[in-house]
Amino acid sequence: SHRLYEQWHPLGPVGVITAFNFPVAVWSWNALIALVCGDSVIWKPSPRTPLAAVAVDRLCRQVLERHGAADVIGLAVGETGIIGERMIADPRLPLVSATGSCAMGRKVAQVVGARLGRTLLELGGNNAVIVMDDANLDLAVRGVLFGAVGTAGQRCTSVRRLLVQRGIAGAMISRLTAAYRQVRIGNPMDPATLMGPLIDGAAVSRMQEALGEIVRQGGELIYGGRRLEGNYVEPAVVRSHPGMAILNEEIFAPLLHVIEFGSAEEAIALNNAVPQGLSSAIFTESLRTAEMFLSARGSDCGIANVNIGTSGAEIGGAFGGEKDTGGGRESGSDAWKAYMRRQTVTVNYSDALPLAQGIRFDL
Repeated sequence: SHRLYEQWHPLGPVGVITAFNFPVAVWSWNALIALVCGDSVIWKPSPRTPLAAVAVDRLCRQVLERHGAADVIGLAVGETGIIGERMIADPRLPLVSATGSCAMGRKVAQVVGARLGRTLLELGGNNAVIVMDDANLDLAVRGVLFGAVGTAGQRCTSVRRLLVQRGIAGAMISRLTAAYRQVRIGNPMDPATLMGPLIDGAAVSRMQEALGEIVRQGGELIYGGRRLEGNYVEPAVVRSHPGMAILNEEIFAPLLHVIEFGSAEEAIALNNAVPQGLSSAIFTESLRTAEMFLSARGSDCGIANVNIGTSGAEIGGAFGGEKDTGGGRESGSDAWKAYMRRQTVTVNYSDALPLAQGIRFDL
């Protein structure tokens, strides 16, 4: 005599704050799902890449205007301390999706949480690749090289740490450094270029400072690391050890720590030892080792790959991570739920009054 069901409604205006390294993709992952869900979107792009946002906004408006819906998107270009602060504090934005550093995410979470709003946070990564003794080293070298050097190490899924089993450490490092010597550095508009520049001089300086700190903490430079002209650098490979504090930091540059280990259990412990938990990968021919890595006692990251690197294959799946990475998920089979509000409905089509738990309330 009654029907109980759930329905979903648009959440309302959604704020999207994006970083410089993927100035269009991250916005589109959020905005297109939000629009399908019936929300409007206000976009605050990185102040380092405003022109890409302006261009995309104009293209989208041309299409939306033809359908009488130009006002469902908005663009707010400006400094984070001004525009961003006002966005995250505004109660008219029930959801703020923010991509950036862990420090930025903490600020967003605190401010939005104080007004009991929702956040979708995709923050830093400190991603490790584990290479076991039985791995296909040719495959592993290609996966690590792309992950560490592609986009000049400026992806949240870039490889930061290479964990190598001792039996093949020498061979892996030798092959990897030989591959690094072949990386063509130059104008990213040239199809022959494999690695372009860092975003600005501050990023170059941060990489140089990190290299110095690694040596001070007992690490050793194996390859590269030189500052070239402008914002170009040589990708760097360093030998590190587990006790180094700098291993807990995400250096947003082509800087790869190499750490040796003994057992698979030790490698997983090293993988999970950092505050961030975005992406991870293992190269092995052992089904048992791969399944242990993917189990509940394996990688604690939001992304766990086998025989492929930490970046480049996750598009379409739920993207995001755990711990200091923020816990948010973009894309994936149920991503739309973040952009909607759920409502439980009971429709009574009788003259009786149905009550829960069998309660009788007779007058």
